[in-house]
Amino acid sequence: ILARHFQADRPNEKWVTDITEFKLFGQKLYLSPILDLFNGEIITYTVGSRPVYSLVSTMLHQAFNRLDEEEKPMIHSDQGWHYQMKQYRHALKKRGITQSMS
Repeated sequence: ILARHFQADRPNEKWVTDITEFKLFGQKLYLSPILDLFNGEIITYTVGSRPVYSLVSTMLHQAFNRLDEEEKPMIHSDQGWHYQMKQYRHALKKRGITQSMS
């Protein structure tokens, strides 16, 4: 749905997310952020030692808490298993948020 239009006209219009693995002091860590395409602001993030679903669900609920009730951003991700889970899709639908995947 995003169709590679990585610019937004207003805050909380288009968000993007992905899980990134990195090493710190010889230990794997996983970062799950949401970035607002309007200004590049990180809306929220979680960090964990394993790429489990709770990393994404916690991040998502933290992001929802930053929105006003009428704000319904599109959220874009890759097709990773986290973003295909029924719980994730249901959380977006319940909040009226459009899911976009590449």
